[in-house]
Amino acid sequence: MNKKFNIQTILVAPLDWGLGHATRCIPIIQTLLNNGYTVIIAATGKQKILLQQEFPSITFIELKGYQISYSKSKFFLPLKIITQIPTILSAIRYEHQWLKKVVEQYHIDLVISDNRYGLYHSTKPCVFITHQLTIKMPFYWLEKLVQKINYRFINQFSACWVPDFEGENNLAGVLSHPQKMPTTPVHYIGLLSRFSTQEVSEIKYDYCIVLSGPEPQRTILEEKILAAIDTVKATILLVRGKPDSQEIFSTPKHITIKNHLANKELNIAMQQSNYIICRSGYTTVMEVLSLQKKSILIPTPGQTEQEYLAKKLMQQQWCYSVEQQYFSLQQIISTAENNEYDLPTLQTNSLATKIAVLLKSL
Repeated sequence: MNKKFNIQTILVAPLDWGLGHATRCIPIIQTLLNNGYTVIIAATGKQKILLQQEFPSITFIELKGYQISYSKSKFFLPLKIITQIPTILSAIRYEHQWLKKVVEQYHIDLVISDNRYGLYHSTKPCVFITHQLTIKMPFYWLEKLVQKINYRFINQFSACWVPDFEGENNLAGVLSHPQKMPTTPVHYIGLLSRFSTQEVSEIKYDYCIVLSGPEPQRTILEEKILAAIDTVKATILLVRGKPDSQEIFSTPKHITIKNHLANKELNIAMQQSNYIICRSGYTTVMEVLSLQKKSILIPTPGQTEQEYLAKKLMQQQWCYSVEQQYFSLQQIISTAENNEYDLPTLQTNSLATKIAVLLKSL
């Protein structure tokens, strides 16, 4: 137990931007529980539903999200985000005041915030989790301005944990390794993956398609896949990324569609697949690479971070990538075996040790 602050109760709060922030908190939450800490989770919507399925006995607090909306066109997305800055700043101010009340009510000793900028406290240690110390923007001057604002918030926290490796053999490139760092202590904690490599008796699927990310782009990609899925001969598992849905689909025997799969089920399903088709969201990429699976990445249109990551990893032959506007399920399947891969061996089992050390340093 941490004697400096006598840490016993820890609040974990992921951002409501897709499911990635919630899923990458799973190994952190599990590590904390394994070490005897009391964990309280603050979340809303699909993120809350997903985490409740993984941790049904944990206390949950409703915390409204930033509720960022996306455009259907990638070209208008930056403008769409910029117009929502007042709403985002309002949400940050709200959660900062919200935290003051919650700390007192639930006797919180430590806050772990995954990209929620307002969850810092004047008397309690607070950790900010992000892989984006650099937030990619379409213009250099805008990127520098956004980084300055980003650091202004990050520097309010006691520490910043970056889910990546510290050296040159890292995953996120300039996103997590900028030239200029925040003044608050930055610690690289390695990859965050809820999955572990397990022996599977057989390959069950040719392709496991995992949908994720914000609307409307999740649905747009899903519609492209569903329009073509009955015409392909490959065995396919489609995981829709909708833990709040009960929808049932009628499909041929070689096609399986699931609204959502729990952690262990998805872990096994991905390892029973030859290829993973998914977004190039950072959390998804961490999970796929931790299992050393061949992947075909489809960046969310307009999300410069995902576009950068997919391009970088394809150049390293860690994945294959295709833009959504050019994505064809039939073409991907017909050419998949021609893609060249040089998958890395990445260490993923040191999280517990690193967290124990970092908690003592707060």
